Amino acid sequence: MDIVNQLVAGGQFRVLKVPLGFIKVLEWVFAIFAFSTCGSYSGSFKMSVECRYRSDSNLKINVEFEYPFRLHQVYFDAPTCKNGQTERFFLVGDYSSSAEFFVTIGVFAFLYSMAALSVYVFAFEKYRENNKGPLIDFGVTCVFTFMWLVSSAAWAKGLSDVKTATDPEEVQQLIPACEQEGNQCREVHDPVMSGLNTSVVFGFLNLILWTGNLWFVFKETGIIAPFMRQQPAQEKQPAPDSFAQGGYEQRDPYAGSQGGYQPDYSQPGYNQGGDYVQGGYEQQGAPTSFSNQM
Repeated sequence: MDIVNQLVAGGQFRVLKVPLGFIKVLEWVFAIFAFSTCGSYSGSFKMSVECRYRSDSNLKINVEFEYPFRLHQVYFDAPTCKNGQTERFFLVGDYSSSAEFFVTIGVFAFLYSMAALSVYVFAFEKYRENNKGPLIDFGVTCVFTFMWLVSSAAWAKGLSDVKTATDPEEVQQLIPACEQEGNQCREVHDPVMSGLNTSVVFGFLNLILWTGNLWFVFKETGIIAPFMRQQPAQEKQPAPDSFAQGGYEQRDPYAGSQGGYQPDYSQPGYNQGGDYVQGGYEQQGAPTSFSNQM
């Protein structure tokens, strides 16, 4: 118990709140539903063969089948409607390959999801230490994504064939007595296939989960990190003191040698100290009084 408490105390369970860990939990759960609904299935159907002579009839022919759906090994006894004799018949088809392949992928996905969750919780820093962990995780996730696609599609086709092979109306065609005039064959109970239908649904749900998880595992590899960095903002260049670049120089428009106005500071009445005397008008800095008014 102390070891368990230490592991729980040292675990980083916050990783289960982020998509990388949360989707792994869903993959773990959905894998259980996928392989359990298929691998634990057992079903049956019933038929009746009513002969012209009632004593030869059998109104409760029960046919049972189960995973891995080697139907060619499933048999039942039906009356021949001749002197109370019976004959043994076998179902048609062997669909164990697609069913076992689907269950195998589900079991391995369950085991890998559990192992990956353990690494996320108890060794997440080491997982991201040298980038090998995310790369391995990404590669395995790609493989399982493809395997879920193949196994789910194969099992969906296999299930369709199983439904056809276990349809009482199809099985009645195997009984010669049902084709004789005066005899009547009918189905009493169809097999319940809801569990197998659910397994196919969980197979494709696992495909969606593992496909979506590819992005979050890929981000942990760091391959895309250089492309996601924000470009540094360009520093604003200071305004130039002069426009002397490129052979261009801004000049004073009033300092030109041709057609420009150049004031003559030696004219009488102009004082460079700021005093301008003209016709009785005196200005120092700013006008304060007017001595001559109209």
